[in-house]
Amino acid sequence: MVHAIEAFTTRSRNANPISKALAKEALRLLGGNIKQAVLNGAYVEARGAMLLGSLLASEAFANSPVAAVHALAYPLGGHYGIPHGLSNALVLTEVMRFNLPYCGKEYAELAPCLFADMAMSSSTDRADEMINRLAALCQQLGLPTKLSEVGVAEDKLGTLATDAMKQQRLLVNNPREVRFEDAFAIYQAAHSISAVSGSR
Repeated sequence: MVHAIEAFTTRSRNANPISKALAKEALRLLGGNIKQAVLNGAYVEARGAMLLGSLLASEAFANSPVAAVHALAYPLGGHYGIPHGLSNALVLTEVMRFNLPYCGKEYAELAPCLFADMAMSSSTDRADEMINRLAALCQQLGLPTKLSEVGVAEDKLGTLATDAMKQQRLLVNNPREVRFEDAFAIYQAAHSISAVSGSR
């Protein structure tokens, strides 16, 4: 899901309509099947849809590269050995909240792909609702939702932010410029699950 969301919103010069179409179809498959695949592992059709969705998301970001979610996830894996998918999930919604003023329309466009019933919701509320529902989805799937739950010490957040800022090849693709203080604030929010301020 992170691959598809970031491929759709990347500011890379390589972003293109084909990658966006692949990202949207990936999210339809992933959003529509992830609960069944996780909670009912014997449901082969759901697991197959997840595999196809993962493939399409990979094809999307192969040309429209990922951004700040991955940049902040990498230090979590490097310092704490947190698996790549989980490290992305732990910072995803806080990065999206940070980016929201800069790509809210794009998030609103993706919302019904992830959650089909959101096609009926107001476009002005859709992006924020999608972020909240992604956060809820992590809880429903039984994932840790706080950095503190996976052993990340609060006094190490500055080190994580410093390392995240070294990922400039990814940060340049983000819809909103990320500075050290922004990365630190996102980690703080992900550590305690409090909203990141949209102010600069």
